[in-house]
Amino acid sequence: MYLLEHDAKGLLAQHGVAVPNGALLSDKTTVASLPPGPWIVKGQITAGGRGKSGLIKKANTIDEVNTLIGRIIGQEAKGRTVRSVRVEQQVTGASEAYISLLLDPAEAGIRVIIAEQGGMEIESLPPSALLAATAAPNTAALHALIDQLTANIADPMRSALRLAGQALTGAFLAYEALLIEINPLFVLPDGRWIAGDAKFVTDDSTLPRQPAQRALLSHGPDKTPEPSYLETALKDTHGCDYVVVDPAGEIALLTTGAGLSMMLIDEMRAAGLKPYNFLDIRSGGLRGETIRLINVLKWMHQGPQVKVLLINIFAGITELGEFSELLVSALRAVPEFKVPVVARLVGNGMETARGVLQAAGITLHNDLDHALAEVRTHLGSTL
Repeated sequence: MYLLEHDAKGLLAQHGVAVPNGALLSDKTTVASLPPGPWIVKGQITAGGRGKSGLIKKANTIDEVNTLIGRIIGQEAKGRTVRSVRVEQQVTGASEAYISLLLDPAEAGIRVIIAEQGGMEIESLPPSALLAATAAPNTAALHALIDQLTANIADPMRSALRLAGQALTGAFLAYEALLIEINPLFVLPDGRWIAGDAKFVTDDSTLPRQPAQRALLSHGPDKTPEPSYLETALKDTHGCDYVVVDPAGEIALLTTGAGLSMMLIDEMRAAGLKPYNFLDIRSGGLRGETIRLINVLKWMHQGPQVKVLLINIFAGITELGEFSELLVSALRAVPEFKVPVVARLVGNGMETARGVLQAAGITLHNDLDHALAEVRTHLGSTL
């Protein structure tokens, strides 16, 4: 899960990472909660490049803050809508550096990257400006690596990077993170340092033992989940992976197997079709219950352009006769989702499934091309 900057800074501050004082606002009515100015107003989306997208602006007065809140909230950038802003104190008189820690599976360790220059142009720095190496995922090894990488940097930059790296090491290991990036890291002349921005990517599989991260799934400035956190929340609560890949998609997908589901989406797009969602329903875990199926059908119903439901299931653990009975029951439980249903099933219990689906008015296909041909027929009939 890619965290909003505000949430990332909240978690990092709990592990000794210095961050500017700030507040999360969703409108102009809560500016009284701001720390003393001047301020910087930062649109909150789960994507980088916000500065270049015009979502980060300076403000010297409350009136300017209010103007920027009204201007930034609601903007579209990187395919996301800004729903809130973080307004924090400006940091002045500082140099900008860069530091990040990221999981390095190939080396079975954590990679540390450091640069004496940071900010919006970090990606344009030559490779020689980046100091990087991988260490074992433990405190002593990472601290030693950070000391090694900063050995030839002059103070106060060296001291700031070293201390920031130690604090980030503690946070990275405690939160079982995949990535923590501070850009810029503000370094003051007296050696103090402050995380000007924070990119934080968590490992969803650790949520059962990471209560602070799990709590983020159900909060927001208006007490509703951040949309970009929704997929993680659905997986955590309902045990399946569901992602809207195209809000204007016409074909809802009820599929199992992450790799097969992604391959299906690629094939459909290459054929000029518009899938609405990715789904790994994990049919082997349904265990005789329709709850998961009912939930995904309701989520698919939210697609304003969805015209047909395509089911693509390869049965391994799943017995297709039982799955088909659960599917038909779930479809009856969500009568508002009134679209044609196309089913392509392969595996154990297929003939039983054929009878169950036929009784419900659904043709069972074994061949994907035949199923997609029926999908095209339904799409043509709705034009």
